[in-house]
Amino acid sequence: MGVLNVTPDSFSDGGQFLSVDAAMSHAMQMVKQGVDIIDVGGESTRPAAAAITPEMELERVLPVISIIREASPDVCISIDTSAPEVMQSAAELGVDLINDVRALRREGALKIAAQTGLHVCLMHMKGDPGTMQLDPRYENLIPEINQFFEERISRCEQIGIPRHRILLDPGFGFGKTPEHNMQIINRLSDFLEHRLPVLVGLSRKSTIARITEDLLSGSVTGAVIAAANGAKIVRVHDVAETVSALRMSAAISSESLEERE
Repeated sequence: MGVLNVTPDSFSDGGQFLSVDAAMSHAMQMVKQGVDIIDVGGESTRPAAAAITPEMELERVLPVISIIREASPDVCISIDTSAPEVMQSAAELGVDLINDVRALRREGALKIAAQTGLHVCLMHMKGDPGTMQLDPRYENLIPEINQFFEERISRCEQIGIPRHRILLDPGFGFGKTPEHNMQIINRLSDFLEHRLPVLVGLSRKSTIARITEDLLSGSVTGAVIAAANGAKIVRVHDVAETVSALRMSAAISSESLEERE
C-alpha cells in the first residue's frame, strides 16, 4: 500500500502532493514501482494534528481519486478517512477500500461503510490524533488491542459488514510508545487469531527516527519484519525500495528465484 497524502501537514510528506498534478504524478510513479494499493488521504492524523471538516477533505481527495481511477482503472484505491461523507463520495468514484484510523467509530460511519459494500480496515488508536501521544498507557497491550478488534468486528457484522470484508491494523504509532510499537511488530502473529488480514503502517514514523537517522532503511527493514511476522499489507512511502526488499525476502523464504520483471 503506497501512501498518497493530499494534505499540507502530514508528518512526512505534508504539502508535497497538494496539487492534482503532483498527486497524479506520484500515484503513477508508485504504480510503475509495483504498488498494489494507493491509499489517498486528505486529513492528517499525525500527533496533535488539527481537525478539518469533511468538506475540506472532499475538496482534497475527490479530484485525485477521480483522475487516478481514470488513468489506472485496475489499480486498487483506498480512501484514508473517518468521515462518512467522504466514504460515500469516494465509493461513488470507485475506491475499493475504506481505511479508517478511527475504526468506523464516528457517528454514521458504520452505516455508510456497510452501504458502500467496500472492504474496511479497522485501526486501533488510543485517544484521538490530538491527544493520542500524551502518555499512552496499557495494562496489557496486545490483549487490549485484540479486545478492541473483537468489539469492532462484532459491530461491523451486526450492521451488515461481513467478516470477509474486514482488515485489521494494530495502529503502530497511534497512542503507543516506541516500546509499544516494537512489541506490536514483534508479536504481530498474536493478531492473526481473528483470521483476518493484518495491515501495518510504520513507514517513516517517529519511533524509527528514535532508532536510526536513516528513515528509508529503517522503514524498509520494519516492513520486511512485519511481513515475515504475518502482515498481509504494509503501508509505505517508499514503494520501490520496499517492493525490492520484500521480493528478496520472499525468495529467501521460498528458496526459489522469482526473476524481476
